[in-house]
Amino acid sequence: MNEMKPMLFTTWKDYTRKQLLKDVTAGIIVAIIALPLSIALALASGVGPEQGIYTAIVAGFVISMLGGSHVQIAGPTAAFATIVAGIVAESGMGGLAVATILAGIILIIMGVFRFGALIRFIPFTITTGFTAGIAITIAIGQLKDFCGVTYPEGMPTIETTEKLEAFLTGIGSLNRDAVIVGLVCLAILILTPRITEKIPGSLFAVVAGILMVKLLPLEVNTIGDLYVISNRLPSLQIPEFSLDMIRQALPDAFTIAILAAIESLLSCVVADGMIGKKHRSNMELAAQGVGNIASALFGGIPATGAIARTAANVKNGGRTPVAGMIHGLVLLLILVILMPYASLIPMPTIAAILFMVAYNMCQWRTFLRLLKTAPKSDIVVLVITFILTIMFDLVVAIEIGMLLACLLFMKRMSDETELRGWKYTEQLTQEEQAAEAEQLRSLSPAIRVYELTGPLFFGAAGLIDQIIVKEMTKCLILRMRGVPSLDSTAMNALVILQEKCKKKDITLILSHVNEQPMRVMQKAGFVERAGRENFCTHIDAAIARAEELIK
Repeated sequence: MNEMKPMLFTTWKDYTRKQLLKDVTAGIIVAIIALPLSIALALASGVGPEQGIYTAIVAGFVISMLGGSHVQIAGPTAAFATIVAGIVAESGMGGLAVATILAGIILIIMGVFRFGALIRFIPFTITTGFTAGIAITIAIGQLKDFCGVTYPEGMPTIETTEKLEAFLTGIGSLNRDAVIVGLVCLAILILTPRITEKIPGSLFAVVAGILMVKLLPLEVNTIGDLYVISNRLPSLQIPEFSLDMIRQALPDAFTIAILAAIESLLSCVVADGMIGKKHRSNMELAAQGVGNIASALFGGIPATGAIARTAANVKNGGRTPVAGMIHGLVLLLILVILMPYASLIPMPTIAAILFMVAYNMCQWRTFLRLLKTAPKSDIVVLVITFILTIMFDLVVAIEIGMLLACLLFMKRMSDETELRGWKYTEQLTQEEQAAEAEQLRSLSPAIRVYELTGPLFFGAAGLIDQIIVKEMTKCLILRMRGVPSLDSTAMNALVILQEKCKKKDITLILSHVNEQPMRVMQKAGFVERAGRENFCTHIDAAIARAEELIK
């Protein structure tokens, strides 16, 4: 049951004043990093800037308090931006709240039923493909604000391709002042990490952007020009539920839950490597669920573990969940005191920050390496997932990507499964006899031996139908030492083979049946059907059994 125990309760036993000081310092620094990111990601998600802060405060505090990681920092992330924007455009904040709450419930169920280990079955090519696709969609979505372009009136701008088309159509309205501010802020974001890592580049970029617009004769839109800024505290907002709304929100809820699980557990694994500790994946999933429900109830958007903020927490001395809780409390103070000043931040500055977020998450080196070195089937999954994420949405990309990955995996496994019939000594030349030394047995023509290798599942069950028995055959031996697993489809094919043998008065003998196939056979009643005495531990015993029967 320790797997479902929040890490806070474990670390609290040996907590010291010295570690408290480190956690407070790390929490403050991470909050400073999270502030501009939370605002930028909220705007990219089609909601107000305060929604991003609410998410970082509520979800960040709850997930740290209940989570299974020592150092996880949670909040809004770029992976959710396109999903949230689409939900808000179609269903409004009410629809988003319902989808987020449902996603939270799904995450809690995943944690309670120990689904944490199953996340590793999502192929790396799919996560790389949709992550790179999300990065492209974020970058395309920010071209408008970075260049100060006005979309032509009446053009739809929900899908990524629609945004790109609207941007290219309205390129004539490009604002040079906006481009100047954007380029300066982007340069600051690129150069700052090379000078210092103690102060986030996004903070310098925000300050520089505000000063440029205030002190120079530049006509650039700010957050205050487009959004109403509020510093009110997050309040409880229970959305209206209906059966139709739940039915409509469920696909998005599953996408949010799966993505939150992948991102949070990936972040935990990265953090484990940095601090030499091990997280509790199932507790982390449950905490992510509670955190997302709380975020939705207090006006926030979906949240998950943020790798960059978690890494910053570790680098600045955070070693317990207290640092993440401090990060949430500091953001709460910033919301009350400094939020009105967020209206001064230029939109090109926000776009520049999101360009850097997109660049850092796109994993272009990994993407190119996979294109050069991965098997062709994996490359197909990678490219299709990437394209579908950009052209349609993440739901379609994950669904089709997983379907393709499963189909290609089954094809690969079926190619590995082999059926080989033994030859009789008199059928072999001298050269073949040297190569087939193991099969040099003076077998009676009444005995036929087939060797199966590889997993026997529905994709390879057809091999059993290829087994041939002749008129002279009295015993059929199946050598199964190379069969690690057996499914119900292949089991059914074996039953049909046994019935066919029984009609022809042929005894079916099985040699070296491994543990998992034997369990399946026992459960299906096949052992009794074929006769327990016809299950032999090795091929010599099987041949001896066959020779005894044909005497």
